[in-house]
Formats: sequence, C-alpha cells, structure tokens
Amino acid sequence: MKFTVDKHERYVVIEPLTDILDGKAAASLKGEFMLRHTGGQRNIVLNLQHVNETNEAGLRVGLLARRLCKASGGLFILTGLNKSILELLKLSNMEGYFKTADNIEAAENMIFGNEIRLDLRGEQA
Repeated sequence: MKFTVDKHERYVVIEPLTDILDGKAAASLKGEFMLRHTGGQRNIVLNLQHVNETNEAGLRVGLLARRLCKASGGLFILTGLNKSILELLKLSNMEGYFKTADNIEAAENMIFGNEIRLDLRGEQA
C-alpha cells in the first residue's frame, strides 16, 4: 500500500493512498507507526481523505497508533473521515475513543495545544 508522510516539527501526517484500509494496508501502516514511535515522534495525524472504507484491521491499527502516541504524551488524530468510517466508529462504540478533526489545520491546533500543556507541565519532547 502506498501512503504519503508529511513531517513537521512536532507532528507527522500520514495519508494512505488507498480506497480500502484492510489487513494488508493496516500492516503497512503499523510498520510506519512503529517507526515513527521509535524515532521519537509522539504526534500522528492519520488523514483518511482517500479511504472510502475500513474494517476491523483498520480499527486495530488505529488503536495501536493511539496507544503509542498516548504512551509518549502525544496525540493520535483522525481526519478526513467520511460517513462510512464515522458510522463504523459509531457501531464499534469507538467514536469517542479516537480524537478526530475536520481537517489537518484543526488537528495541528489540537497538537499545539497539547504541546503547550506539556511544556507548561515541564514534560520535554
């Protein structure tokens, strides 16, 4: 599966270039999430604007990314969600579990707010 990675100073945007986020695509993303985590990246935005549907494997890889980001004090944010994916999150009782944003700019604001909070508490990147 192909995806783009747009690195920023305090976060990275990963954008899958696929219609379906299935087991094969999720495995590729899992490797990328692990790489980002071990590289010290604690904030990840997963932009799903090209993804029309996902399945349980897609949800599981999202849970992994959320856990990795949270363990280092960061955020995992989903953006670009369509109606089908939002419905799956709702049916899975996970709509409140993932942080979501309407667009990348909104996700960036959430991340910077979290980073300011961490800086004020004295937690360094």
